[in-house]
Amino acid sequence: MIVMGGTVVMDSNATQAAEAGKVSIVLDGYPLPFPVQPKVMNGTTLVPFRAISEALGVTVNWDQATQQITASKQGAAGTKQVVLTMGSTSAIVDGVTVKLAAAVQTLSGSTVIPLSFFSQQFGASVAWNQGTKTVSITSPREEIYTMGFYALSSFDERSLIPSFDSVAFGWSRIDTNGQFTTEGKEYRWPKAAGEVTPESIIQEAEGQGTAPYLMVYSVDGNLELTKNLEDKLLQEQTISGIVDTASQKGFKGIVLDLEGLGWSGDKAKARSDYNAFIKNLSIKAHQANLKLTVVLHPLNSAYSGYDYTTLASLADDVIIMAYAYEQEKSPEPLGKVDEAIILALKEVDKDKLILGISMGSENENSVNTKVGLAKRYGLKGIAVWRIGLIGQAAWSEMSTSVEL
Repeated sequence: MIVMGGTVVMDSNATQAAEAGKVSIVLDGYPLPFPVQPKVMNGTTLVPFRAISEALGVTVNWDQATQQITASKQGAAGTKQVVLTMGSTSAIVDGVTVKLAAAVQTLSGSTVIPLSFFSQQFGASVAWNQGTKTVSITSPREEIYTMGFYALSSFDERSLIPSFDSVAFGWSRIDTNGQFTTEGKEYRWPKAAGEVTPESIIQEAEGQGTAPYLMVYSVDGNLELTKNLEDKLLQEQTISGIVDTASQKGFKGIVLDLEGLGWSGDKAKARSDYNAFIKNLSIKAHQANLKLTVVLHPLNSAYSGYDYTTLASLADDVIIMAYAYEQEKSPEPLGKVDEAIILALKEVDKDKLILGISMGSENENSVNTKVGLAKRYGLKGIAVWRIGLIGQAAWSEMSTSVEL
């Protein structure tokens, strides 16, 4: 079987640069691995078709008997289908013949075509940097699942709530005694601001089509989480408190953000105890018609107390907290975020996996690269920490990448 790839058309200056040295391909600001080095032929640079197509969410199939590639992608206007035949200088796009700048051909076992084809047929934009010999591809705007986090200091950007599919309200926690509470210094039930009450914000969110979730937060800094996991009675009280509060206050789901397990101690026991906690909570939540989302440290972090495979089987969604790798206000290292996604996908189906993005570290110049990674791997969506930190500039940039 031939492993397939894709193609690019560049101007004469780009052609000369490509011939002089290796060409790199960047998709949404992050390098895209490809199986063969691009090749310039008669002014057209050819690059692997499958590598680019699949990164753009295009489904690619190869028919050995007919020597044809069929590529398809579902969009708002329906499904676009492209048929390419080896050796042909034409493609069939939704039944219409389209001329190619170069023939479809095999290069070191990979099928290649002109890159301009991707911008013409699949909506990606293509740019060339002569100095760095880099082809930069920007993926088209897509509709993916979006969750926003709403904390006590998110009120000034509450107008963004209707733009998200769901919003997790961080108004509860497990306290230092291991008990569930909606009171305390942070992650507490907020006070009303005149006619605007927490309950009215929840109701308004749902009325505008945004599913409200109750977020429950804890860290294990004082072993408060460990206390809860090891005390069955306390755990039962916690689960009942979470489910009852979510049901009574009109939430449609629960987001569990319990952090810090596996830093030290018996890590296998921490994973087992947490699995049992989530299993019990999952049963009670689903009986109450509540969705359950778990927020997890990335697998390349220092916290190894989380069994991704089991937790994903119990929860409706899994959010990777792929941040806090660097100091505050510094964009997260792309290699680390990429690695976190790759590791998670070995244990969780992509349709359940959501990439967490912290606006405490990202900005308008970096946020879409993180969003692009979620799109590249076909993840369910993104979860933005948090409303109140986003800012208009970053929001505008995100809006060019996903439908908000």
